[in-house]
Amino acid sequence: MNAAARFDLHVHSRHSPDSAEPVEAILARASAIGLRGLALTDHNTVDGHAELAALGPRWPGLLLVPGIEVSTREGHLLLYGIDSAPPRDLPLDAALQWAQARGAVAVLAHPFRFFHGVGGPAATAANVPAIETCNGHTGPRSNRRAEAVRAARRLGGTGGSDAHAALDLGRCTSQFARPIDTVADLLVELRAGRVAAQGRGPSVAERIQLALGTFGRRAGRGFRPV
Repeated sequence: MNAAARFDLHVHSRHSPDSAEPVEAILARASAIGLRGLALTDHNTVDGHAELAALGPRWPGLLLVPGIEVSTREGHLLLYGIDSAPPRDLPLDAALQWAQARGAVAVLAHPFRFFHGVGGPAATAANVPAIETCNGHTGPRSNRRAEAVRAARRLGGTGGSDAHAALDLGRCTSQFARPIDTVADLLVELRAGRVAAQGRGPSVAERIQLALGTFGRRAGRGFRPV
């Protein structure tokens, strides 16, 4: 795999209720740290896609993937190559069917995280080509459990920082064995499961800092779920 071709496939912006980061700042940071591309995966909305497309020409070296992180009844689901948002809180299988009907690729987000993970039964049975096995906001034990399920099922494994601030980009990334020049190329490889995660989850100190930040954002929105 080409070590330079790193993609961060889990990124949030000001269009998520738990982030205030401008899309412009995200793209500038992604370019500065040498990412090949990123997926904008705001919670239950595609409102940032137009801004992503408008700003993209300023960073021609970045491949920008339209995505979303969907809240299903069982937990969170990442969709790529999508231009609309499904209803939130659908059963996981219904959300997967919704995505498949629209040509999107679905990946389970941080499946073993205590909050918002789909859990073991869904992770072992869900009809997806890949599982997020390196999430930059998830502890090592949960990431290891996701990797174990991925390996047992022989699926692809993705990496994403789950960044809610630009400085957090790139902690976990996805790499592809074949060249990726377009969003269509990336979707083909994801759908085939030809993707591997690299990076690490947060350290204990970083997890404490992230937990404090998460609590502050939750309090700021009145503890409404994302």
